[in-house]
Amino acid sequence: MSAGPNTGSRTGSSTVSRTGLRTLTGEVSAETEQKKSRFLAFVVPHARFADRLAELRTEHPKANHHVTAFRAMRPDGRIEEGAKDDGEPSGTSGMPILRLLIGEGLVDLGAIVVRYFGGTKLGTGGLARAYPGAVKAALAAALADGAGSRLQDWSRVTRTSLTAGFARASALEQAISLASEAAVAEFGQPVQVLDRRFTENGAVVDVEGPEPVVETLLHDWSPGA
Repeated sequence: MSAGPNTGSRTGSSTVSRTGLRTLTGEVSAETEQKKSRFLAFVVPHARFADRLAELRTEHPKANHHVTAFRAMRPDGRIEEGAKDDGEPSGTSGMPILRLLIGEGLVDLGAIVVRYFGGTKLGTGGLARAYPGAVKAALAAALADGAGSRLQDWSRVTRTSLTAGFARASALEQAISLASEAAVAEFGQPVQVLDRRFTENGAVVDVEGPEPVVETLLHDWSPGA
């Protein structure tokens, strides 16, 4: 289990047993207030999680807490997840956020909530509602019209090699381009070309992208297809 800056009051893993997972294509944020305490919530792709936490600690040095929770897909198909209360009473902040992420079927992202104490204690129940409430407000922004980031269906990223005879090399490139557009629309991730080369039999293109899209390409552009 990873022990980076985003682990804390709870870490663990769970096996993916169903489809329907979702993720974010970019950062979303929201601010809420409870009894004069300000809660600034940021939800980011997991690849940006550790760096964004460091940035927020720098941007908000006078904040009382930087509470976190994350879920990340591992190569073996298990989900690594963790939560950190960052000084709040144990189990009142990070874990409620993590339970929200689990309940929403979200993966490969992290949530950070920056709290400025407003002078009135919220109690354990109040904290357990306020922290996930701020994250829920940020996630709502991901669904808003015109938002710069939105929730997308999650798919494992995979790599493969596609082949075409010399006469069909241009058609292969066009197929990859169209597949990439479809992948962005459905999963928020393109099909990327990693390498191109020619052999005595024609063109070989190495690609990486969402598994369902890459598998369709492989079906159409593999030896014997």
